[in-house]
Amino acid sequence: MVTLAKKLLSKASGQSKLTAGDIIICDVDLAMIHDSGGPRRVKPILERLNRKVWDKNKIVVVTDHYVPADSDETRAIQALTKKWVKDQSIENFYDEQGICHVVLPERGHLTPGIFCVGGDSHSPTGGAFGAYMFGIGATEMAGVLATGSIWIQTPETILMSWKNQLPEYVTAKDMMLAMCSKIGMGGGRYQAIQYAGETIRSLPMQERMTLSNMAAELGAQVGLIAPDETTIAYVEAAGGQVPENWRDFQIETAEKPSNIINFDATNLSPQIAAPHSPANADDASEFRNIGFDVAYIGACTGAKYIDLVAAAKVLRGRHIANGITLKVAPASLRDQNRAKDDGIMQVLQDAGAEFLSNSCGICAGYGEDRLGENQVCISSTARNFKGRMGAQTSAVYLASPYTVAASAVTGTLTDPRLLLGE
Repeated sequence: MVTLAKKLLSKASGQSKLTAGDIIICDVDLAMIHDSGGPRRVKPILERLNRKVWDKNKIVVVTDHYVPADSDETRAIQALTKKWVKDQSIENFYDEQGICHVVLPERGHLTPGIFCVGGDSHSPTGGAFGAYMFGIGATEMAGVLATGSIWIQTPETILMSWKNQLPEYVTAKDMMLAMCSKIGMGGGRYQAIQYAGETIRSLPMQERMTLSNMAAELGAQVGLIAPDETTIAYVEAAGGQVPENWRDFQIETAEKPSNIINFDATNLSPQIAAPHSPANADDASEFRNIGFDVAYIGACTGAKYIDLVAAAKVLRGRHIANGITLKVAPASLRDQNRAKDDGIMQVLQDAGAEFLSNSCGICAGYGEDRLGENQVCISSTARNFKGRMGAQTSAVYLASPYTVAASAVTGTLTDPRLLLGE
């Protein structure tokens, strides 16, 4: 059975027939690194190997973790990043333009059929474009930068098959939390997760990106979605190069029926995941009347343009509750500017939101805005692990931007449909 994962790996490895478990060597079409795990980690390794990067045109560098640089240490890291990029003659460098997983596709670097690695655990985001993309550590990345290749064990595919259309105000984030709840954080078993079915095909690209991004929360290596006309329209608008054979990657299958997990979108409700795991998800109504201190709309999963629009639908004409702090960190500068031009940022500001930089920020526990002792947060981020967003005594609930915004208005965890008339 030829799955999408095997089709992509056959192209990357030059081997026409692959079986799950086969170990292969793949040529890398694109390597992405950021300021935290990138130059400061790989530079000394490459120097010991006396190697420069194998192909400067296939490397993308993004500064997004240590942004803003607010200490001597972070300023030194940013300076090192910029010098290394210059020394290696890398032109695809995006400095303080947003989070790498959003910047990479919006600048046209992702397209169906390519094989990519990223120096970040949420690199499976690239799978939304029909690309095989996964995260690796700094040592493996140094090997890729030196040689342009990497070994991989061919995975099986677990097909997450969705039918019917989502109810209004229910999003890809809700789908993802429901999947985490059903199969658990290790449910992907280091395999290839693929999202398929009519529900997936109806989603816009930024919603698909949320699904692929959070394949990491299922324990999967990649989170694939077969490309279609929606994919191609996005890639072309971003200036990417669409391969003539992109339809060859329109595959939605698994090796065996037991690898197919079926979901029905019809009756899905907004979801909330309790601390300290995305798998602790249930209907938002089950969490009513739980209080919190901070509402956070940020990260690659929860602050793209489409997420900011969702939050604004709730917040228009409303104001956040007394005692609640609403912090918004748009995922990219482009998305922020688009939201500004469309009046979305003004709606958020009028509701009482505070704006942070276009960076990973609180989601990754960076910067000065981390959660304090015993603070409780409802967040649109991907993870709510203990201590990830700040103090070990803090607690984080995960939800969609709709739910985060609605909760910020009421002051307790709230199903957004209670405010939006459903």
